[in-house]
Amino acid sequence: MNNADLIVATLKAAGITRGFGIPSGNVLPLIEAMRQGGIDFVLTAHEGSAGFAADVTGRLTGAPGFCLATLGPGATNLATGIGNAWLDRSPLIAITCNLNTDQLGRRIQMWIDHHALFRPITKATLPLRRGEIAATLVEAIRLALSEPQGPVHLDLPEDVALAPTNETVPDIAALAAPTPLPHADAAAILRARDLITAARRPIAVIGASAMRLRDPDALRRVVEHYGLPFATTTMAKGLIDEDHALSLGCLERACRQVQRKLLRSADLIVGLGYDTIEVEYEAWIGDVPLLHVDIEAADIAPSVKLVHQLVGELSFSLAELAQPVAEPPHSRTLKDNDLAAHRRAFQAALRPGNGGFTAHAAIDAVRRALPDDGVLAFDVGAHTHQIASQWPAYAPKTFLITNGWSSMGFGLPAAIAAKLARPDLPVVCLIGDGCFQMTCGEVAVAKRHKLALPIVVLDDRWLALIKVKQIRRQFPLYGTALQEEEYREPPAHYFGVPARGVRGPEDLEAAVRQALAADGPTVIEAVVDSEHYIDTVYD
Repeated sequence: MNNADLIVATLKAAGITRGFGIPSGNVLPLIEAMRQGGIDFVLTAHEGSAGFAADVTGRLTGAPGFCLATLGPGATNLATGIGNAWLDRSPLIAITCNLNTDQLGRRIQMWIDHHALFRPITKATLPLRRGEIAATLVEAIRLALSEPQGPVHLDLPEDVALAPTNETVPDIAALAAPTPLPHADAAAILRARDLITAARRPIAVIGASAMRLRDPDALRRVVEHYGLPFATTTMAKGLIDEDHALSLGCLERACRQVQRKLLRSADLIVGLGYDTIEVEYEAWIGDVPLLHVDIEAADIAPSVKLVHQLVGELSFSLAELAQPVAEPPHSRTLKDNDLAAHRRAFQAALRPGNGGFTAHAAIDAVRRALPDDGVLAFDVGAHTHQIASQWPAYAPKTFLITNGWSSMGFGLPAAIAAKLARPDLPVVCLIGDGCFQMTCGEVAVAKRHKLALPIVVLDDRWLALIKVKQIRRQFPLYGTALQEEEYREPPAHYFGVPARGVRGPEDLEAAVRQALAADGPTVIEAVVDSEHYIDTVYD
């Protein structure tokens, strides 16, 4: 066994079944170890997509996601996906395969300091060295899975990967167990119960930390125990079925003022697993008192009226809050009829009529087509705001988006990862045209893996969210148009770019000549046999 074999065996023992990335010569020893060791390698079109896919795999499986890349540009491309896992707090192991150890730090092609690159966007960045592989992996896995969860970067020189080893696969369950968080103390729990019980118009807001609960039903038990109407952040949608009578929908997305008005009418906001990386409290809370219940202390502006916080392991805090209290909650002034009327008004505001084929009509059509337990992956842009507010989510981990990192290009690799992780569930990708242009190469990944994956592109020919911001700030529209001409019917192209396939040299020559004389771009697919590369590339 060499060190690459040891790495793969250890990752497999941690529950990792696939890794996403793009190979180079330096990566080949690790990919070969994956082939022999039983971890699938998924070839993506871009390393950033590999990071996104690994992030979502970590969210859905509970084991760390896994992605890998070569040095230099491979590492810098990968960094976008790693930053996503860092701010959205997804467990992930990222390996960059590097030069031989004696070449590190020299002015050699493609070399940069990977540790300097990844240090600000990971929980740790660790070198893999001979004789220390098992211990380093144990620490990386433990860190990735310990709250707050996140990515860990490992750098693997090629000579280290190939070197034989006498190390054995470590006992991951015993040695890499996540470090437990402390429990909130009894006095703090009692104070939190008293505050919720005494409030007459409390509203709970559920956030991203709650996504990582092993038992999301703990949230439902708390809101039902106290009769708490609840809203969610974008990433927390579905943790409680949004058909629940106490559900208010998503906050701080489309028609946010409708939600703010109701939230600011409360006499207590109860933040349950609320991570301010999605949206800071001061953006919407007004002068309503705040009870914060999370794994970390509240990160707030001086304007926020924090009356108490319950900090510690979230499952324990929720279980304690759901215990019977000496005094029953006061009667609530927000009644079931009020909540139902609010939901109707909010959803009506999201669907203004203009007689055309609107984005909201398209979103509704996709929701009708997708079964209740189906998974939606979507992207960042104007459609994000509409989907977050409009789309009803019925189950945990069925609503996949990045809201901390908020990177365009997330949706399609996220959908691919979701379908690979949960082949038993229907998955839909719903993205904007600008987002599709960023990651359209990943369509080939879905095809290669024979994934039944509808990719719905909401094509309005603009970077619509930025267009809206330009208009609101009274800037002229500039740099945000994706296409100017109207589409012809029926379209035989994406985004107005004609596509043509060729199967021989004569056809290719003619297609190139025609494209050179055209008034815009043309996609030409030339299907070739590349077998001779084995003889010519290095000859």
